[in-house]
Amino acid sequence: MRADLLFTGGPVLTPEGPTATAVAITGGRITAVGHSEVHDLVGPKTEVVDLAGRLLLPGFQDAHVHPVPAGLELAQCDLTGARTAKDTLAAVRAYADAHPGREWITGGGWSMEAFEGGTPTKELLDAVVGDRPVYLPNRDHHGAWVNSRALELAGVTRDTPDPADGRFERDASGEPTGMLQEGAMQYVGGITPPATEADRLAALLHAQRHLHALGITGWQDALVGTFLGMDDPSGAYLAAARDGSLTARVVGALWWDRARGAEQIPELVERRAALSHGRFRATSVKLMLDGVAENGTASLLDPYLDKCGCATANRGTTFIDPARLPGYVTELDALGFQCHFHALGDRAVRDALDAVEAARKTNGPSDTRPHLAHLQVVHPDDVPRFAALGATANIQPLWAAHEPQMDELTIPFLGPERAAWQYPFGALLRSGARLAAGSDWPVSSPDPIQGIHVAVNRVNPDEVGPVFLATERIDLTAALTAYTAGSAYANHLDDTGSVRVGALADLAILDRDPFAGPSEAIAETRVALTYVGGERVHAAPDA
Repeated sequence: MRADLLFTGGPVLTPEGPTATAVAITGGRITAVGHSEVHDLVGPKTEVVDLAGRLLLPGFQDAHVHPVPAGLELAQCDLTGARTAKDTLAAVRAYADAHPGREWITGGGWSMEAFEGGTPTKELLDAVVGDRPVYLPNRDHHGAWVNSRALELAGVTRDTPDPADGRFERDASGEPTGMLQEGAMQYVGGITPPATEADRLAALLHAQRHLHALGITGWQDALVGTFLGMDDPSGAYLAAARDGSLTARVVGALWWDRARGAEQIPELVERRAALSHGRFRATSVKLMLDGVAENGTASLLDPYLDKCGCATANRGTTFIDPARLPGYVTELDALGFQCHFHALGDRAVRDALDAVEAARKTNGPSDTRPHLAHLQVVHPDDVPRFAALGATANIQPLWAAHEPQMDELTIPFLGPERAAWQYPFGALLRSGARLAAGSDWPVSSPDPIQGIHVAVNRVNPDEVGPVFLATERIDLTAALTAYTAGSAYANHLDDTGSVRVGALADLAILDRDPFAGPSEAIAETRVALTYVGGERVHAAPDA
């Protein structure tokens, strides 16, 4: 049978390495991988693409991402480009001035390091937008900055108690400062105007175009449900899957309501059936175990330190009762659900692994493929448990570098011993753990190339050094594998993730061969072409 599509002039990254120079595609699948002999499949209707020395590899997959909120934020007050307090406030003012008819100013993505202690005040916002309520989640989306008008509308005063799963930052007199942490975000986020279904669908398709342009052919949406004022993206996915506009392959992780218990499991079973159509399957469950280290809510085995290096009474926040978590996970596993854990602190990581171990003991071996995302602080005793339990380590490599949020808001409060346990990619890989990779976009850039650069160098793409925990670097092949075969495994997309005969032709072509250059130049790589099932979904202007 003649090929529909032929790539030639390699290199081609196969499971054995960059060992081929030609690939043939027929009917959306790979039908030959090799060298000049593959040219025998060329027919009069075959489209031939000259790689011209550019690397062809499996399409990237993001194992932890939030495309719909990201797409919505891009259409609102997008603060991701601001690095200083002055620039952030100027961007808020400019957006408000440009949108005088907006009832609320919403958006987000501001950097905590732009403000002292990572906690800006309502007075700063009041000075630039005082007449309308403002609600702006920060870059990690575990805190939100609001103005006085927003607090007033939400009924938040000095007498409002902190919720069990969050807190209001307060001044010395007990007055809320305008910074809402974790569950406190809901007080204001819950009253912001909801996006329409049309807004959410447009946001999904905008995000999909952006992800395809980065070589991403599939992903796992890490929050399908309603949480802290965030819109449920499930309707958008279902609409796009039904009308064919969803060109990516997507797994949805159904949100586990951390205020409830096992009584919600039958509802999750119903949602899985209702929300699985075409290229969208809601077969995972997202269990958020803790918060983040920079605001002191990541769950730790030992207390955080204060600015003087002394132990505090704070061990972070545990959102799901560790005594009940094993039972929940065991029941979900028995029903064929994958468990997708948010676990940053070493206590949360251990709780997740303990729950997976309990499920294994009760249910026996299964193919549910649990994975733990973020893994900022992992106790060395828990590193070998990933491989032993078959739990995938879902890494977000862009976070594993020196930056102000790390150096000013995290390391001093962890102390030197725990700071050295952060993002142990190398240790996990050496222990035999399977790595998957993701971005957590819009928390950080969804560009896999940028993440691969940091995984290999442990230095941000726009910096020279210093290297962050050099022994935890991994090589280029391992980093690429995490973003391709590793994430494909986590997503149960077993006929993707590698260039081999019979696999779906979900492919990316880079503008160069990063193996041919120094590791310091990886971030200069761009994606030229992206294909899903042999259909081109992105072409760079100079491709």
